[in-house]
Amino acid sequence: MLKDKVAVITGSARGLGKEIALMYAKNGAKVVINYSSDSSKDNAERIVQQIKEMKREAIAIQADISNHIEAKNLIDEAAKAFGTIDILVNNAGITKDMILLRMTEEEFDRVVAVNLKGVFNCTKHASRIMLKKGGSIINMTSVIGLAGNIGQCNYAASKAGIIGFTKSAAKEFASKSIRVNAIAPGFIETDMTDVLPETIKENALRNIPLNRLGYAEEVAKVALFLASDLSSYVTGEVIRVDGGMAM
Repeated sequence: MLKDKVAVITGSARGLGKEIALMYAKNGAKVVINYSSDSSKDNAERIVQQIKEMKREAIAIQADISNHIEAKNLIDEAAKAFGTIDILVNNAGITKDMILLRMTEEEFDRVVAVNLKGVFNCTKHASRIMLKKGGSIINMTSVIGLAGNIGQCNYAASKAGIIGFTKSAAKEFASKSIRVNAIAPGFIETDMTDVLPETIKENALRNIPLNRLGYAEEVAKVALFLASDLSSYVTGEVIRVDGGMAM
């Protein structure tokens, strides 16, 4: 489905980004793994090796995508390595949860810088390359950006901002054959949720009509759809992958 397409996936050394990277590689894409710090380097290189074992091409590039210059370097290095960029998945994101009255300015600013400004940075740089022949940009938002959540004003604001950004960018780039869509995952089983107490998981299940947590692969399948020609007439859309949680 993605034969010889070049995909850049931010924050792909673990979690949803990793699963999307592997899904894309399985479907023929050349993949750029992005990681932000030295502590993630080994994970990133292991994923590159996994992809190479599939007889696909992959490289790992370190960049803090909240930094405009580092984000540009990521895109430039990816294009230099593979000649172009066809797919950008703005997946990198962080949380710094705290109730609003106790949330520090740094906690708010850092989450918005990574989750929202990072999307702006990478989209701005990658879209210049995509102008030549079109492409697909996929932004990872969240059901929290749709519904809000106690203790996550910073995260909810950043994810809601991504939805507005997605719709605006979709309108701007439509005439250039660049599609821009968003995925809003719900409660997905990842490294982050594995460490949560069972009581929190049980409370979450009460609000999920399908009565189970989602799997990272289920999010990756939607990312594959949006990256492929199967979604050639889809742009400006926000697709929830949440088991009905935010209906």
